[in-house]
Amino acid sequence: MKHRSLAFCLAASAIPMVSASAQSAVSPPVVGDVMVSGGTLEEDKPDGVNGEPEWVKQRRFSLTRIYVQKDPWEMGVEQWYRGRTYDGGRVTQRSQTEFELGLPYRMQLDVYEKAIHDNTDDKGWQQDEVAVELRYAFADWDVIPLNPALYVEYAFAHEGSDVLESKILFGDDFGQGWHWGANLIHETQVWGDRTDEFAVSGGISKTIVDSCFSIGAEAKWSHVTDEKSEFILGPSFQWRPTANTHLDLVTLGGLTDSAPNFEGWLIFGFDFGGPSKDGGYKPTSLGGH
Repeated sequence: MKHRSLAFCLAASAIPMVSASAQSAVSPPVVGDVMVSGGTLEEDKPDGVNGEPEWVKQRRFSLTRIYVQKDPWEMGVEQWYRGRTYDGGRVTQRSQTEFELGLPYRMQLDVYEKAIHDNTDDKGWQQDEVAVELRYAFADWDVIPLNPALYVEYAFAHEGSDVLESKILFGDDFGQGWHWGANLIHETQVWGDRTDEFAVSGGISKTIVDSCFSIGAEAKWSHVTDEKSEFILGPSFQWRPTANTHLDLVTLGGLTDSAPNFEGWLIFGFDFGGPSKDGGYKPTSLGGH
């Protein structure tokens, strides 16, 4: 069943890739007034106060974080939904609401509220945790190779032990419209059995329409103490209907017996922007244009 899910996910990603390649062989793709041509894409140009490009500020991957998304005092919200299916008909769901705030000195503060649902549990939807996250980038974009940043998250669990998660974030672009990211992850319970999880996540994407549509792939390997390792892989898509909104869809299939047969993510984000230099209010989408 896992292999059939994976084959479906990979086939879904192959269709737009083949179509895009065929179109580019004839002429640059055009959607409305937006064209992907031989020049530098708008989303690859420096856009933030730290020199980061526009694509970094619009969350490109679901499983992988990159650098910092917000300039100082810029704000944004995101609504996440995750669904998983397992053998035997088990289905789990998670809803997550996130608030993002940029801080000085290349930092970002995020606050999450998460709720979960398991169809094998009679409790129905219930609160899972409230989490606080802080990111810190070591330098301006492209000053240090791979643009490393630190990520620390503390989750206040509704039941059981609180959880501390730490990550090292990497990300960059290469060629025209190609972007990638990778995370090294450690998660541990604060008390109780002190279960540890080690994981590596990564993603790659290719812009099809500048600042509008991209396709790619994501993967994650994880291992929890005294449990079997999990590995998931599949295609990802991002559509930006407006300059300050983004919609991400990720469909992943499990490649190991302990992984879910299917894991899907749907993320909608809205950027409010932040204060402009003259004291007014500046939408995020106007930051580098």
